[in-house]
Amino acid sequence: MRNKDFLSILDLDEGGIDGIIQMADKIKKGETPQALAGKTIALLFEKPSLRTRVSFEVGVKQMGGTCIFLSNSEIGLGVREPESDVARILDRLVDCIIARVFSHRSLELLSENTSLPVVNALSDRAHPCQALGDCLTIFEHKGGMQGLKMAFIGDGNNIAGSLALACSYAGMDFTIASPENYQLTSSVWKSADSISKERETKLSWTSDPQEAVQGADVIYTDVWVSMGDEKEKKERLSIFSSYQVNEILVEGANNGFIFMHDMPAHRGEEISEHMLDHPNSVVYDQAENRLHAQKAVLADLFGYR
Repeated sequence: MRNKDFLSILDLDEGGIDGIIQMADKIKKGETPQALAGKTIALLFEKPSLRTRVSFEVGVKQMGGTCIFLSNSEIGLGVREPESDVARILDRLVDCIIARVFSHRSLELLSENTSLPVVNALSDRAHPCQALGDCLTIFEHKGGMQGLKMAFIGDGNNIAGSLALACSYAGMDFTIASPENYQLTSSVWKSADSISKERETKLSWTSDPQEAVQGADVIYTDVWVSMGDEKEKKERLSIFSSYQVNEILVEGANNGFIFMHDMPAHRGEEISEHMLDHPNSVVYDQAENRLHAQKAVLADLFGYR
């Protein structure tokens, strides 16, 4: 890592994607380092979670550490106590903070007020652990990532942004198909564009899903209504209605493409009823690979190479 934290894909050091994925692959094959032996890890979660919580708790235990789960009702981050106080207290008691928050600024405030590593387990801006698990999945199924194309269909949200950065670092082309007002944020686009030019990959946007999937090796989608956007649900369902990933759309992809979704999924909305069970779907491999990718992140943060 470039510093003590992992808040964004941009925190990976030079060549970091390849190194983390290779470590994750090694860990998955049975070589889990005991990098957290004697360590206590705080899981501070403002949002509900299945894959993220379970994979972190299991991973920490397998690496020799202990977890303490702290829910939003217990902590009241920024309400019951300011982030700065929470960070300073945890700094005296635990060895690492893994936080799943509504606002990315909460992660930054935690980081600024502790010497401990802080890991982003999802924020409104980024979900880097998901992106690394996805990269491991692509690596496994395609034999590598260099020279491949990912087509992301849907909202330019935290998942899309983290994937755009990760794909650019990994030498993959990245195309997002979204309505014009739901593109990647300007800051993410600027960073991903800079990386893609350096790595000589392609970064592009289109409003046409069929155009996006042409020549794609990976088709990826996410929910149209993320946590925190519930008030916009009716509007979003209407705006994104032509962005469903279904059996007809994926026919435009390359032979042997893989279909990905970070889950939870809403059948009948962003995907057709049976896409999760499509022969090319790797969604359950993605879910498992969160465990291995996150163990690699923690190993790196605690000095294991």
